[in-house]
Amino acid sequence: MITVNVDLGDRAYPIHIGPGLIDNTACFAPHIVGSSIAIVTNTTVEPLYAERLRLALAPLGKKISTVVLPDGESYKHWETLNLIFDHLLLERADRKTTLIALGGGVVGDMTGFAAACYMRGVPFIQVPTTLLSQVDSSVGGKTGINHPHGKNMIGAFYQPQAVIADTSTLRSLPPRELAAGLAEVIKTGLIADADFFDWIEAHIDALYGCDEAALIHAVRASCEIKARVVATDEREGGLRAILNFGHTFGHAIEAGLGYGEWLHGEAVGCGMVMAADLSVREGLLDGPARERITRVIEAAHLPLQAPDLGEARYIDLMSVDKKAEAGAVKFILLDGLGRAKITGVADAQVRATLAASTRH
Repeated sequence: MITVNVDLGDRAYPIHIGPGLIDNTACFAPHIVGSSIAIVTNTTVEPLYAERLRLALAPLGKKISTVVLPDGESYKHWETLNLIFDHLLLERADRKTTLIALGGGVVGDMTGFAAACYMRGVPFIQVPTTLLSQVDSSVGGKTGINHPHGKNMIGAFYQPQAVIADTSTLRSLPPRELAAGLAEVIKTGLIADADFFDWIEAHIDALYGCDEAALIHAVRASCEIKARVVATDEREGGLRAILNFGHTFGHAIEAGLGYGEWLHGEAVGCGMVMAADLSVREGLLDGPARERITRVIEAAHLPLQAPDLGEARYIDLMSVDKKAEAGAVKFILLDGLGRAKITGVADAQVRATLAASTRH
């Protein structure tokens, strides 16, 4: 087992990484203080891992209940969130009830938001079962739900007690889900560590082939980078925004197509191709670097060409981005490989990138 610590003072917590951790009672024991546990999962993950988790938790002598949500980004909304609250109230959950998010990013985001809201805050643990959630969404305390006008626009910063990333769960992922997670791994190298991006480039086939050693290294390195960024800027007042490289375009794709049509990682992968193109237009990145980025994203089996939502629709959707200030969109661009920059961009440059990147 590998442990990465997120250093946030009295809200610090460990990220445990390794195979078989869902079955490891000792990983969970220090983080559960109340008399009850509510496992939140979905219809896909529940038959795969919920019983194993219940068996691991049983020696703790707690009351254990489970709420099973519908699966998919299209269900990341108020109505599904209320299923968690309904369950907690019916089970008479109290302020020391620990919620455990067992699943991917949607389950983790909604469970964390429910934990932040229920009785104004109860403890929760992240048990991410997808690559995307292990390297990104389970770490850092961003929780929330989608709104028809914008992705993740309703939520809270709320840190977990621990993240327990069982890398053996990645073997059950369909290839499309694994590829979606690779987008966030690639992003991490591009924004903060050129050497890690070099390593990803050299091992992309092994990663897509679900090589265990390669995936464990990728999860660890991604979590170490994200932990450093979050410790510096927990609430995204500045530096943390670099973690959204590719997301301004990507979120627009998700909202414009309808949540769930493309996976989040697919939209981010395509969004990184677009952001790299915009970086070149702004004179920050050279053409050969852009081509390397494009080749790696293609090798990860992620889309390179954006859907044609219409230029006006893209501009409108991006104006709702959380980084927008007074209606002006801030973009995360690459100032060379391994270095990210938060900046405004002239409208004409954005439109040029949209014209070059979208399907016609």
